[in-house]
Amino acid sequence: MEESIVYDKKSLKTVQGRTADFAELAKDCVAFANAKGGSLHIGIEDSNELPPENQRISPTLPEKIVKRINELTINVAIQPNIVTSKNGGEYIDLKVFPSKINIASTTKGQFYYRDSDNSRPLLPDELSRLMTDKPAYCWETTVSMSINWKMADDSKLQTFVQQIRQSDRVSPFIKNKSEEELLSYYQMTDDNGNLTNLGVLWIGKSEQRARLMYSPIIQYIKYDIEDNKVLKFTWDDYRFNPQELIEDIWQKIPDWKESNEIANGLWRKNIPAYNEKVVRELLCNSLVHRPYTTRGDIFIKLYPDRMEITNPGLLPFGVTCNNILQKTVKRNVHLAKIFYDLHLMEAEGSGYDLMYELQLSVGKQVPTVKEGDDYVEVTVNRKIVDKENLKLLEYVNQFYTLTQKNRIAFGIVAAQQKILSTELAAALQLQDGERMRSYVDNLVNQGILVTRGQKKGTAFLINPKLINNADFTRATTLKTIEPHILRTLIEEDLRIHPDSKISDIAERISDVDIRDVRKIVYKMLSDGVLESFGANKNKTYQVVKKK
Repeated sequence: MEESIVYDKKSLKTVQGRTADFAELAKDCVAFANAKGGSLHIGIEDSNELPPENQRISPTLPEKIVKRINELTINVAIQPNIVTSKNGGEYIDLKVFPSKINIASTTKGQFYYRDSDNSRPLLPDELSRLMTDKPAYCWETTVSMSINWKMADDSKLQTFVQQIRQSDRVSPFIKNKSEEELLSYYQMTDDNGNLTNLGVLWIGKSEQRARLMYSPIIQYIKYDIEDNKVLKFTWDDYRFNPQELIEDIWQKIPDWKESNEIANGLWRKNIPAYNEKVVRELLCNSLVHRPYTTRGDIFIKLYPDRMEITNPGLLPFGVTCNNILQKTVKRNVHLAKIFYDLHLMEAEGSGYDLMYELQLSVGKQVPTVKEGDDYVEVTVNRKIVDKENLKLLEYVNQFYTLTQKNRIAFGIVAAQQKILSTELAAALQLQDGERMRSYVDNLVNQGILVTRGQKKGTAFLINPKLINNADFTRATTLKTIEPHILRTLIEEDLRIHPDSKISDIAERISDVDIRDVRKIVYKMLSDGVLESFGANKNKTYQVVKKK
């Protein structure tokens, strides 16, 4: 099992003997408590999956760990258990519970957070953000009004129970529960049968939902080409639960159902202005991931060329605009589970993957995320960036077996025609170059993409044979020109235009990336084919004259 945001391994030396380092263990416990909680397996080395076969844990060691961690931390709750692994060796499974309301720290006033597989210190601004965000994580299970579940909206209750029992994402064990047990399982009621905030939001009556603090209000505004408001709808009467809200919004706004016909000879294809799955996923995100402790309406703004959905509050702590494709932090865990079990949204961490795939598959830009002072805004463009690519994208999806990651990577490369590995990693929001293999290796192995260069200079291109096989007519470009041909082209250009800067050459060979031009020029200079004059920005080049 690999170390992650909820799992870590520690040597037994950390808690016993002269090498014991309880301060380091306390740091990890604080980090887990401030994140999602998790488990520390003490007695398993980092390079191993199991403890030594003959390892035995002293029965008094768990008690010692609890005592020392309590002495070294604040707002940290732990539970250690001695576990016997399948090879007979013993280790300690130290469960760290998430601190849902308060911020955990060491007694020295140090704050940590679990980020992927690391426990890192919290910066001052991050600490302030986490303190603001904490109350939002327990909003769902809070009982703010004494409303027994039998006083809920019976039609909404029956619809919920029926949908859960028909869902293929719910186990038979859960389906066989009674109505009261189902509500308790989905955290809609407390131990006394009173509706939690989540219960009121989903199955409450409209007047009950109206009294709920910051129950969602949604405004739709349509603008014309001059940014004048031409249409407005508002959902502010609290009649609908989140599922009904999404359905009513989709049905009431006709603009989303428009489409454009793309023609290429005899080939015709109708492309929706906005993919229904993308729209629904964004609406789900706006309801599931918003902080319900923050006042503010959800705005859907439709412009002639784009759609913007603005949500009150900031992204969940740990998620940024630059890692949203690769990182998921649930703010409203139980609401997200209901959405998933009812097929209203994708599984954890796959919503943005789906939107990237759907947008790229029809030659559109991926959604862009912007975080303001107190809001998050997602923009989806209506325009198809490269109509020529549509036939190629369709051909690849039809004749090749690709994963979702493959389709995302291929869509990005197809749009750029040529892209460096570092640029592709940035587009995929990947920090670890090794992880990019899951996106591109299958594409290269099947001959869909070809590579040029090495290491950080590696570039990915569409295989010319693929374009030929797809019977795909594409405007000729120099972006994918072979290095030796580019070298000849630069030499010819400098014979015609001697004493030119690299920027001048790149401007005349406009399709070629200036970095490729620079690389070839430097190589020609070292080979003695070119000579240079001047320095820095004023340096010019010309072909060496043969004596």
